[in-house]
Amino acid sequence: MKKKLIIILICCVQQAVGQTTAFATIDSLLQKGRYKMVLQKLQAINPPTFESDVKMATVYQLIDNHKKAVSFYEKALTFKNDDVIRLKLAASYLKLKNYAKTIAIYEGLSEKDEDNLLLHYQLAKLYLVTKQLEKAIEKFQFLIKKDPENANYSYRLGVAYAFLGARNKKIDSYLDAFKKDNQHIKAIYHLATAFKKIGDRDSSYLFVNKGLKINPNHIQLNRLKINKLYRDKNYLASIKLLKMMDSIAPKEFYTATMLGRCYYNLDSLQKAKNYFEKAKKLDTEKEDFKSDTYLGHIAMKEQKYMWAKIHYSMAISRGKRLRDEEYVGLANVFIQEKKKKQAIEMLKKATKENRNNYKVAYRLATLSDAYYKNKKIAYKLYNKFLERFESKDKEMTAFVQRRIREIKKEYFLKGETID
Repeated sequence: MKKKLIIILICCVQQAVGQTTAFATIDSLLQKGRYKMVLQKLQAINPPTFESDVKMATVYQLIDNHKKAVSFYEKALTFKNDDVIRLKLAASYLKLKNYAKTIAIYEGLSEKDEDNLLLHYQLAKLYLVTKQLEKAIEKFQFLIKKDPENANYSYRLGVAYAFLGARNKKIDSYLDAFKKDNQHIKAIYHLATAFKKIGDRDSSYLFVNKGLKINPNHIQLNRLKINKLYRDKNYLASIKLLKMMDSIAPKEFYTATMLGRCYYNLDSLQKAKNYFEKAKKLDTEKEDFKSDTYLGHIAMKEQKYMWAKIHYSMAISRGKRLRDEEYVGLANVFIQEKKKKQAIEMLKKATKENRNNYKVAYRLATLSDAYYKNKKIAYKLYNKFLERFESKDKEMTAFVQRRIREIKKEYFLKGETID
């Protein structure tokens, strides 16, 4: 009996030594990148063990075959519970975007270890990705209590509040991140955009400049600065920044269209035309129609009315937003062609497109007044203008009021009533 036990023990020791030697060989091969040989040797181990399944999973994880990695990690866990292996399993689930299973593992492990802040942070970010916003907020608040100096926790908390639409809490969190780390470029960018949205342009521009001192090549911050310079009609400064951006990120639709607009406003029509043509080519989504609008404006300035008509018509056919500017452009073409009736029809379409465009309403009324002998048409349009836009423009309103009086007098002298 003793001899049998000794023989069994010797066999077990020999098997363990054999496996240890085999795993040493496997580790050596893996370090040299011979993963196919490693897989062959691991597949030859029969029956599989916890160690062999873990190593199989590790190899598949290294070569980004995460489905097989998951399969072998799960097999390994049938031999014994191991939190390190659960974390590796979660990593492969994450690569497969199986967020539910990743979260389940992280939740289970985080409950065991309150001080593993890396694990809690990964879980908080996953809550954010899966839009479990209340859980994300709670977890980031927990992390901030554990590590009050970590700016990323405050920043991510701001992102969670942004998804919820909690504007003030969002801004407060971004500010908190900035106070902890005044080089936190993401917090700075979001502060710049947040202040812009609430109309605080001074604060927005302050953070734009702070961000650009840290990273002068930041695309989005440069765009915010360019937009401000453009609004301020500082076209030369806009062009300088746009050309710098073009050297960093060439073939950008935004850069081409903004260069076109700047040159158009500087009356450099050929340069403007070149950039708008370039913008049209860069518009891969085929949603841009304003390039054709500006090309129509350029053609009008160059008195090329046929081309103006073509570009305005193309803009109208492609446009999905308000197209009153384009209908007005066509009206201007028809006026140049002495076709007032068609111009009036275009202005009618422009007012239908944008009922709040008081300048179009005024032009429709005055052109109708000039074209139609029946002044009741103009009289009605003038009154509509007063009803909606009396306070918009003093000179327009004064003219409209005078014409209403004159038309009423004209019909009174004829012995007709007009109201």
